[in-house]
Amino acid sequence: MSSPTFADLGVPSAICDALSAQGITSPFAIQAVTIADALAGRDVCGRAPTGSGKTLAFGIPLVASVGRAEPRRPRALVLAPTRELAEQIRTDLRTFAGKVRVGVVYGGVGYGPQLKALRDGVDILVACPGRLEDLIDQGAVNLSDVDRVVLDEADRMADMGFMPAVRRLLNQTSDDRQTVLFSATLDGDIAKLTRDYQNDPVRHEVGDETPDITAATHFFWTVDKTARVDLTAEAVAAAWPAIIFCRTRHGADRLAKQLARSEIKAAAIHGGRSQSQRTRALADFTGGRVHALVATDVAARGIHVDGVASVVHYDPPEDHKAYVHRSGRTARAGQDGVVISLIQPDQKRDTRRLQRDVGLDEPVTSPDLATVRELTPPAVRQLAPAEREERRANRGDDRSPDYQPRRNRSNGKHRGGPRHGSGNGNRNRNRNDNRADGGNRGDGGNRQGGPKRNGKPGQRNGGPKTGSGKQGGHKHGGQNRSHGQSEGHKPGGQRSGGPTRNGGKPGQRRSGNSSGGQRRSAA
Repeated sequence: MSSPTFADLGVPSAICDALSAQGITSPFAIQAVTIADALAGRDVCGRAPTGSGKTLAFGIPLVASVGRAEPRRPRALVLAPTRELAEQIRTDLRTFAGKVRVGVVYGGVGYGPQLKALRDGVDILVACPGRLEDLIDQGAVNLSDVDRVVLDEADRMADMGFMPAVRRLLNQTSDDRQTVLFSATLDGDIAKLTRDYQNDPVRHEVGDETPDITAATHFFWTVDKTARVDLTAEAVAAAWPAIIFCRTRHGADRLAKQLARSEIKAAAIHGGRSQSQRTRALADFTGGRVHALVATDVAARGIHVDGVASVVHYDPPEDHKAYVHRSGRTARAGQDGVVISLIQPDQKRDTRRLQRDVGLDEPVTSPDLATVRELTPPAVRQLAPAEREERRANRGDDRSPDYQPRRNRSNGKHRGGPRHGSGNGNRNRNRNDNRADGGNRGDGGNRQGGPKRNGKPGQRNGGPKTGSGKQGGHKHGGQNRSHGQSEGHKPGGQRSGGPTRNGGKPGQRRSGNSSGGQRRSAA
């Protein structure tokens, strides 16, 4: 029997068309078994592994049936444990939501945009419990009209201590509501939540109890503490994109910097980073601009990225549940992946206990990078075709592209980003060329006795205009301003012996060789 289509499940044609435009034509298993029940208004209790398509499983029925909301009074609520997951859910829903208004609220960012969206009206509100309770206390949102609730990754919320807040929020929603719950496990706190807040739920379970474990290939390597950084760099080189787990925030920051010295581009993501930093790190990772994310356990709960080639346990997990969660970042949605644990000599006994709890029986061996490379599809580690060709041209040979970002020795530019994790990788791209004909640095610095800068990034002394900086010339004749011009950082700053102000007015400069001899800048 062929699998059903979205239309067969009762999904409206407008949503089917929006999904088809994205290349989504056949429902995943969890979607096939839950969408029809959710569209019918039944409470659903679903167990499914990470990466199995739960967002569409609950999102399609929400978009199809949600009512129009009044300002500050949403009609549907989706609770998620982390900022990153909440933002991802909002993004996914918007791709097929049409005129349904989808908003998101979470901490770590300013209140302004969130308050404005709530005032304008949000039909489906995706939220983290902490910020939502804060906004309720401010009177910015009221949940009494919410008649559809989704709890996504309920087990994660329980692990993170959110269950009391979740219960308080559910108590504020409509008594006559539909409650849909998804979790990787349905026992313990989740079973209690189901009993207290769902009405005769239909239960659907998809996949194995530990699918994230069985889908990946696991390695346990012995390594001295002092050799972990170098081995991690080589492991990422063999299989990237990679997510590396550290126990502490400080350890994650330190490792990201150490990897940069090995020309591995890495970004740290943890609770000590601002939301903008976390968002940027995740965007750089998903966009292929960094090879690895270095994460703590809490921050990683919001990382749901397909195509992760490897997970590295730099520090051992707290327990077997943490191992399962960490390792589940790879081998998602039917793809392969490798999981590498770095084991110090005194950690072998704990490792054996963890393996028993997880259900693994893997030997603890010396590092075997060759096997990791064999298991990782080359396409995962290769760059886009244009960048591959560029690297080959810069190397001057026809070897296959390597994993590492290489430095272009002819112009000083670090391919793919900064060498040490700071700057933009482009500061001195014209250094060698410019020194040959005047000594100008690529950032506008003059090497021959003139002013270092003209006050604006990209502005150079003399010659035709290049880039976005203005040409260094006079308003009435276009002559070069490199003689006697101020540095540009402070009014009146004088370099190389020329007058910098004419009449003592800030911003008025004298060039010396032009008709009129003066130029006023806007005061």
